[in-house]
Amino acid sequence: MVTALFQPLRIRSLVLKNRIVIAPMMQHAAPGGFANHWHLVHLGKFALGGAGLIITESTAVSPVGRIGKDDAGLWEDAHIQPWREVVDFVHQSGSAIGVQLGHAGRKAGSKALWDGGQALTPEQMLKEDPRWARIGPSPIPAGPGWSIPHAMSIAAIEKVIGEFESAARRSDAAGFDTVELHFGHGYLVTSFLSPVSNKRTDEYGVNREGRMKLAVDLASRVRAVWPKEKPLWCRLSVVDGAVDGWGEEDTIQLVHRLQSVGVDVIDCSSGGLTEQTHALPVARGLGFQVPFARRIKSETGVITQAVGMIIDAHQAEDILTSGSADLVAIGREALFDPYWPLHAQWALQRDTGFADWHIRHKVWLEKRQTFLDSLSTQSDH
Repeated sequence: MVTALFQPLRIRSLVLKNRIVIAPMMQHAAPGGFANHWHLVHLGKFALGGAGLIITESTAVSPVGRIGKDDAGLWEDAHIQPWREVVDFVHQSGSAIGVQLGHAGRKAGSKALWDGGQALTPEQMLKEDPRWARIGPSPIPAGPGWSIPHAMSIAAIEKVIGEFESAARRSDAAGFDTVELHFGHGYLVTSFLSPVSNKRTDEYGVNREGRMKLAVDLASRVRAVWPKEKPLWCRLSVVDGAVDGWGEEDTIQLVHRLQSVGVDVIDCSSGGLTEQTHALPVARGLGFQVPFARRIKSETGVITQAVGMIIDAHQAEDILTSGSADLVAIGREALFDPYWPLHAQWALQRDTGFADWHIRHKVWLEKRQTFLDSLSTQSDH
């Protein structure tokens, strides 16, 4: 029996072999923005593990927009070939791969989590790279410890949209199957969406329609240069986590607009706008963001991807069979078990055996299982 988790899904011309997506996970392992052996192994093992789709970490569209100094990038043509090598391996191993394109905006410049994750000072950013800077809709910092971002002019906004367009073209040249636009977690586009961080009085502010303009314009422009046969994902913070901030009703209206310009999938996340202690957190439990995906899917009809503490095959299956989402994304659980998709298949569809494992692994695992079965038979006697 084929379970929901292992039903193929067609989105435009892309056919995913199952509904399991590896979520973007920041690695801070790309000096100069260049993918390297780390990315080949880090992402490649998820392909061997049976994921339907793997999405890279947030990949900067400009050196200005890096979260950390060693973020992956696609801001220059020289970045294409290293990514092509990763993409080719993933394809050869039976999975699809997408790239998450992002710009950190006013949250640019922080240490890696294992170094504390704190915001860098403007002086530290300047020392690392004179191009690196914090920008945003208004001169409002992301929270304590963050410097005041430079309020963007209309020309600066146009420049960033152009950078996303160019990065999307490079993504196609590298062979990626999808682009995911990162509009969540307090980064550039999120800061334009939220009334907490966007106090502009021009066409990119004033009201919800104005605050949505960057997201809609950017998605429309990327869709125009991204091949029509390839799907376009968008990650949103359905609620931004701030008091009087962006909420679910706002997201529903934005999703309708994004659908109208050709976005195919909404990756439903939450939070990240501010680090202030009076922010409204989303209580974290197993599948804590699934209700967001359920509501967005129900009220817009868009394909949704659920993410956040999805750790068990039966939990993932229930998310799909209940109609809460069309795709489930795992991140930290995939770090714990890169073969999570194949182990989930073993748990849900034991009769499939090792059919979907890579041939170089399958033959040995079948021998192992035959031996284990023989031991079990002997013990029964």
